[in-house]
Amino acid sequence: MTPLPRALAAEAVGTAGLLAAVVGSGIMAERLTDDVGVQLLANAVASVAALAVLIAVIAPVSGAHFNPAVSLAQAVRRDLPWSRLPGYAVAQVVGGVVGVVVANVMYDLAPLHLSDKPRTGVGQWIGEIVATAGLVLVVGHVSRGGRGDRAPWLVAAWILAAYWFTSSTSFANPAVTIARMFSDTFAGIAPGDVLPFVLAQVTGVAIGLAGIRLLVDTPKEES
Repeated sequence: MTPLPRALAAEAVGTAGLLAAVVGSGIMAERLTDDVGVQLLANAVASVAALAVLIAVIAPVSGAHFNPAVSLAQAVRRDLPWSRLPGYAVAQVVGGVVGVVVANVMYDLAPLHLSDKPRTGVGQWIGEIVATAGLVLVVGHVSRGGRGDRAPWLVAAWILAAYWFTSSTSFANPAVTIARMFSDTFAGIAPGDVLPFVLAQVTGVAIGLAGIRLLVDTPKEES
């Protein structure tokens, strides 16, 4: 197992890279076009491309979770020691905020500025439950049975699809949700809307874990 400091550094760097891509591509898209559909497409493509690369590069070091919801699910499944979960979550949140700062500064914006973009309502909360449950199910599939090489494209494919079919545009990640409140740009979220999103994501974790138990074979447990 990778020494904890190196694993935490990897999680922080990976999450920072992901948020720099999510927020930076959103800013670029807003500056290039007024068409919201094109903005969302540009944001989605850039974000999932970065996500796939970061998973491929960092997975051998830390598992490339970049997401406290994924880390929680992996701890429940005993694929991540519970003792590592708090450190992973902190590293992911801190890394996410650093990534937002980098994106903001790249575009000559204040390093940290609170978003006033509303993202709320039952429909969007259900969207977050669906997006997170699906992500946990995908991660559960690739984390056992020698399927790790499928993780970059399967996880990225789910997030790309969920960008477009969920009402929330698939945050599916408490660290991403917290970090995105510090940029009042295309990818932002108002601080008052963060907690309901995170609660929906935790609910999605529980549903995703139930889905794994029902649908995903687990050779480690059966051997």
